[in-house]
Amino acid sequence: MKPVSAAPPDPTEPRPDVRNKWRARLREAVVPLARRGFRLHWCGYLLSWAGSAVAPLALAFAALATGGGPQALGIVLAAGVLPQIVLLPVGGVIADRYRRVRVMVWSNVVCALTETAAACLIWSGAVHTWQLAVTSGVCGAAGAFFAPAADGAVVQVVPAEQRRTANALLKFGQNVGKMASPALGGVLIAAAGPALALVWDAVTFAVSAVLFARIKVDRAAVRPDSAAPREGRPGTGLRGEMGRGWQEVWRRRWLAVMVCQAAVTGSAWLAGYQMLGPLYAQRVLGGAALWGVVVSAFTGGLIAGAALALAWRPSAAGAVVCGGTVMLALPLAAMALRAPLPALVAAYVVAGAGLELAMVVWLSLLQERIPGDRLSRVLSYSTLGQMLPVPVAYLLTGPVAAGLGLHTTLAWAAALVTAAALLPLVLPQVRRLTIPVRTAKRA
Repeated sequence: MKPVSAAPPDPTEPRPDVRNKWRARLREAVVPLARRGFRLHWCGYLLSWAGSAVAPLALAFAALATGGGPQALGIVLAAGVLPQIVLLPVGGVIADRYRRVRVMVWSNVVCALTETAAACLIWSGAVHTWQLAVTSGVCGAAGAFFAPAADGAVVQVVPAEQRRTANALLKFGQNVGKMASPALGGVLIAAAGPALALVWDAVTFAVSAVLFARIKVDRAAVRPDSAAPREGRPGTGLRGEMGRGWQEVWRRRWLAVMVCQAAVTGSAWLAGYQMLGPLYAQRVLGGAALWGVVVSAFTGGLIAGAALALAWRPSAAGAVVCGGTVMLALPLAAMALRAPLPALVAAYVVAGAGLELAMVVWLSLLQERIPGDRLSRVLSYSTLGQMLPVPVAYLLTGPVAAGLGLHTTLAWAAALVTAAALLPLVLPQVRRLTIPVRTAKRA
């Protein structure tokens, strides 16, 4: 009798080895959450971001309600950014010198009290623009201390082989909060006014402070790395410690080059996205409704990029950071070429995914290469380098667009992002930047 042959495999069904591989990746993706310290860090970080995403919207409507118009809104928003630029180096030193968890706790406590005070002022009916600017500035100053402490604390709550996954989990939750929280804020403001939205922000800060206070960190994770080369005498005092952090950046050529890259690409991107984007929507897309679709596409891309970072762990960090950053040129070029809406949406999704993957890999690289006792200072200078030229770019973009035209300016912005993103790959030090691929182990 003729033997019955086995049925041919269905090409649409994934192979068993592929299924097993992705199941293993999924299990590894949640391994950091098995550690109590990281669970508390993750939940507190997400809550803090959920409130922070609502606050600018509430302050915007509160500022407009004072009767000052767009000028009042600009003052309030600028007051929240400028203290971060000024105090980031100080925040990095404080986070390295003192317990990072305590810095995170007190930053959230300060913001909780400040947002409560702002809500009370709004409820009193006697709020003024300068008062909202002060509250915005205090929270901005607290953020300058929180950010380097929170990113530096990752090395104390998870081992080295889990840091990249932990960073991706934090970014994933942060981006989900960015997408959902403004909608919640809009509902709260429509239902009960901006004061209630600020109360929500204050509550999230307070709960986050409680969660952060329960974290027990590994103090050994911040000991100086004896194998790391040292140059010059160690700084003493706040000014000396800030100078030492600056030296940590500039004595690493690859780090200085990549910070300069982020300064150029970030300012060109934000000028094209936040300033020229709404103008493009008004002239080409027909209004804010379709621009909302584009912004949602970018946020969705950020979430996709964080998910990709959970599943994919590339070792070639320099190439991935440069390759992900250059994706920001796609939507700028699409607007310059008047691309159809589906193509524009796709470009923003790809740009968001590339940017988020690059950010996760970059943060993981710094946590791998920089000694723990200097990490927060280096992170603060890295962030400062990205933020510092942004106000200048905002000021220059308007006159340039008026002189060259909207689409020509967008084309030049896309070219600038492309050149600045890829130029660091000329250096062998950047091309050789790698992160060891380690298997995450359960706690």
